[in-house]
Amino acid sequence: MSAVLQEVLTRARKLIGHWESEDCGVLAVKDFCRYAAALNDLDYIRTARAQEAAGEPVAAPALFLAGTLSWEDGPAENELRPDGLAARESPCTDGLPVRQVHGGQSVRLRRSPVSGMRVTAARSLVSADHRHGRSGEFVLLGVTTRFTSQDGTELMAVDETVVVLDGVPDEATDEPTGVTAA
Repeated sequence: MSAVLQEVLTRARKLIGHWESEDCGVLAVKDFCRYAAALNDLDYIRTARAQEAAGEPVAAPALFLAGTLSWEDGPAENELRPDGLAARESPCTDGLPVRQVHGGQSVRLRRSPVSGMRVTAARSLVSADHRHGRSGEFVLLGVTTRFTSQDGTELMAVDETVVVLDGVPDEATDEPTGVTAA
């Protein structure tokens, strides 16, 4: 295994099971509608605004929580990694010459969040495995995020796989560059 992937694996195994919580704030109809607009779901927007005007609770679109990458403004472009990820979305790889791709996602919907509800997201690295494939070796990171309401009720759980590859793509060939151990 390359020294870089060994370092990713070592860092990851130290973080497995450590949960970090983030206050997502109080959910608002405006944010639900912005999400729906990005999906071109005009029916949702009309219905949500009518419910809001009638004083009724408005349920978030089904994948609203999972589709929100960050509850903050987000990093400036110059703070992103070369692969376009924010450092927070890139566990165990800070400062390492790696590429990462999304390897899949599983979403479990428990209860729809509604406008006015305060939500917390708790995230943890849950697994780290070294693998070999047709294009070489890589590390699979398993990340789980649990969204809960202020009373602790689980609203949604998201399991994601991040594929970490050795090297940064070469500009000319788009192939990973080799990394040698000292």
